[in-house]
Amino acid sequence: MITLETPRLILRRWREEDVVPMATINADPEVMRWIRDGSVRDEQQTRSGIQAWESEWESQGFGLFAVEIRSTGELAGFTGLSVPNFLPEVLPAVEVGWRLGRSHWGQGLATEAAAAAVRFGFAERGLERIVSITQVGNDASERIMTKLGMHPVRETVNPNGGRRVRVFELTSDQWTRCRRPCQAELWASPPQNL
Repeated sequence: MITLETPRLILRRWREEDVVPMATINADPEVMRWIRDGSVRDEQQTRSGIQAWESEWESQGFGLFAVEIRSTGELAGFTGLSVPNFLPEVLPAVEVGWRLGRSHWGQGLATEAAAAAVRFGFAERGLERIVSITQVGNDASERIMTKLGMHPVRETVNPNGGRRVRVFELTSDQWTRCRRPCQAELWASPPQNL
């Protein structure tokens, strides 16, 4: 099983004991404000989501990682790669995404985690392009995308809920040609097979 480490984080596969803390994150209206229609999710919905994420690992060879704080072992949320089936017009594509609990906002953890996932996608899975999709107005997520070296390529409407979204993109060539070391190179160590 793949595990990625950054200076402050461990990105790993999901465990049963992650369900309750992830459900707590999903139950926070502020966390969920920019996710689809803004609805919170309960423990059963969270469990189903984690099962779906784990299935994607098996079928695609990538997926969403549980993000653990190295110093405490606390679950902070998730980051990783998934196929954005909710927005068919961008397919085929792989999306980098993240969701952290509010107590972990404003510390650069989402950028650190997402940079490791981007590196994994390009360097370990040979992806040619990674996108990231956010609702218009979610400036915090757009800042993370920009820090990752991504740039906006289109604005459209999410057919599930009708909210406007922006699609950002980074190609493998762009990631490789970074003039300064890419964030992913600064933060991510090579994955470990455990």
